[in-house]
Order: sequence, then C-alpha cells, then structure tokens
Amino acid sequence: MKLFDVYPINNINIVKGLGSLVYDDKGQEYLDLYGGHAVISIGHTHPHYVKRLEDQLHKIGFYSNSIEIPLQTELAEKLGHVSGKEDYQLFLCNSGAEAIENALKLASFYNGKKKTIAFTGAFHGRTSLAVSVTDNPKIVAPINETDNVIRVPWNDEAALTQAFADYSNEISSVIIEGIQGVGGIKVASESILKKIRSLCDKYNAVFIADGVQCGYGRTGKFYSHDFAGVNADIYTMAKGIGNGFPIGAISISPKIQPAYGMLGTTFGGNHLACAAGLAVLEVMEQENLMQNAAEVGGYLIDELKKFKQVNEVRGRGLMIGIDLPAEYAHAKKDLLFKHHIFTGEAKPNVIRLLPALNLTKAHADRFLEAFNKIIS
Repeated sequence: MKLFDVYPINNINIVKGLGSLVYDDKGQEYLDLYGGHAVISIGHTHPHYVKRLEDQLHKIGFYSNSIEIPLQTELAEKLGHVSGKEDYQLFLCNSGAEAIENALKLASFYNGKKKTIAFTGAFHGRTSLAVSVTDNPKIVAPINETDNVIRVPWNDEAALTQAFADYSNEISSVIIEGIQGVGGIKVASESILKKIRSLCDKYNAVFIADGVQCGYGRTGKFYSHDFAGVNADIYTMAKGIGNGFPIGAISISPKIQPAYGMLGTTFGGNHLACAAGLAVLEVMEQENLMQNAAEVGGYLIDELKKFKQVNEVRGRGLMIGIDLPAEYAHAKKDLLFKHHIFTGEAKPNVIRLLPALNLTKAHADRFLEAFNKIIS
C-alpha cells in the first residue's frame, strides 16, 4: 500500500524539536515560525508537557465517556478561568473540523433553524458542514453542496444586515473567524463582530466564533473575537489546545442547554487528551504566553511595516500576514531552503507567521534578518 497523494510536500524529514527550533534527519536546524499550521502553542517538546503526558500514560491513556473522567472537569475549569468565560460549558472532540460541525449542529438544535451566514474568504474545515461554510469550491464535493449557507462579503455590515432582513427567521447562526487564516490573515473588524452580536440577539440566531487558528492566546487575548468586547454564543477551538495532540473543543454559552445524546464522541476528552490540554494551559499561565504573544508579535509587526517592499502587514499578536508583491513569490521557498525558516503562506503571495506563543525576540530578529536579505 502507498499513501494517498493529496499533500504537496517539501523533501525534509523533521525528527526532533525543541522550543521554536526543529531538526531534520541530517542534523540541520530550522527556525519554526509556522508551528505545523498554528498547532505548536507552547513550543516543541516542552518539558512540562512531556512529563504531563508521560505521567498520564503510566496511569491510563483512554477510556470512553461512559465513565467519570475528572480530568475533563479540571480542563473545563482551567479553560474557563484562562479564557475568562467561566460560566460557559465545554464539549471536547478531536479536531477543528469536528468543533465546527458540532457548533453548527448545536446552533440548529438550539433554535430549530437551518440557514447559516458565512463570509467570503472563510476557511472552517473540510468535513461536511465545515466545508459547506468554507469559501473554496474546489474542496466542496457535490454531496457537500447545500442551500443552507448564505455567503456575505468580508467585513460588510450592510450585506450582513440585508441577509438577516432577507431570510429573517430562517437564520440559525453566523460563523466568523476573528482573523481569517487561510484567507490571508484578514482581521474581522470590531464593528462587524458587534453587528453580528446585535443581529443574532434580534433574530434569535447563534453567534459562532471560529477560533481554531486565531484563538487560544495567539493574538494576545484568549479569543481574537474578544477585541470587540462582545461574547459569542459558541467558540470553536483546536490546533493550539494540545500542542500537537489532536484535540478540538467548543465553549458553549449557558443559554444553550444540553441533553443526553445531543452531541457525542468516542475519542474526545480522553485521559491523554485532557492531560495534554491541561499542560498547555498551565504553561500558558506560568510563562505569561498571551502577554509574550502580544509583545513579540507587536514587535514583529512594527518591524515588518518598515519594509517599503511589503504591500501590507496584517494580523494581531503572533498571527501575522505579510502581503508581498508578485515579484517576491519566491520568498517562502527562499526562507525555507536558503535560511532554514519554516513559514506558511496564503495565496497568492502572503507569508503567514504562526509560531509558538513563547517565541523569543532573538528568534524574531533571526527571521527579520533573513527576510531583509530576501527582499532587499
């Protein structure tokens, strides 16, 4: 058997990691400013994280949700405290797409409606409901196509208001990334987030804040939507929760009541997953990583804005997009193969930076020096 060939890959075999550095099988060191799609939140092989998982493995790694798992309660309490949403409810699953699926489904259960509003440029995942609200027809199979998604332009308050007026009592939810990741690091305006809140209140719709990539402290606040000063009804999370261990979750407003069988999962919230999730939150607290993300990210953004060759620098904290002219389309490749720095991209020419939240200023300077060489 061979692998199903769906990933364009670089000919690099990473075998070891420590903090923001990774090493290939030939011993070459790389600076990791991508964290494997924003997954590595507290750095590779953080000692507290490794010990938490190792200790749990010596006890029990898995049992189903048919028994008490006190680690789930511990994780919910810690997440409520760190996120500032102490009265919310936690449902644990395994991935970002699962979190989106469960959020959209739960919203529809809550108000009995079918339609959802999503935005141009959105990426919410690849599974059935998640891909239907994603703005990329190439990855939507015919079986995923639905008339229940209303697409409105990014940050367009008039279009959003009109969509509610046109469909009024049919709209179940509005789903929005606080900062679009795949869409090119585009920040949702504070005014659009406030408008979503007010319209959802008016029409009894559910505000779903997708924080899978832009959440979990990456922007300097726990959820990037928090900059608008309003609460969503459901927050989706994944990626950074487990620092590499596959975990997804939704944080659910107290106004939405649970019922047995409403949602379910086999692997979600297992003992090892909870140990990983707790380790991440403990390190985030102990090392003030949200503050570090704001400070080092702010420094990077300020320095990048000084480059006259750059079209635009977008983002918040350590979620940064560098929009480059077409003649620098080679920049990501040169960063990797000439300067040994991993970054991401968004088509056509946006460099995406999504490093661990404990990135140091020295590592930021190492990137800036390499970037300067490439575009000067």
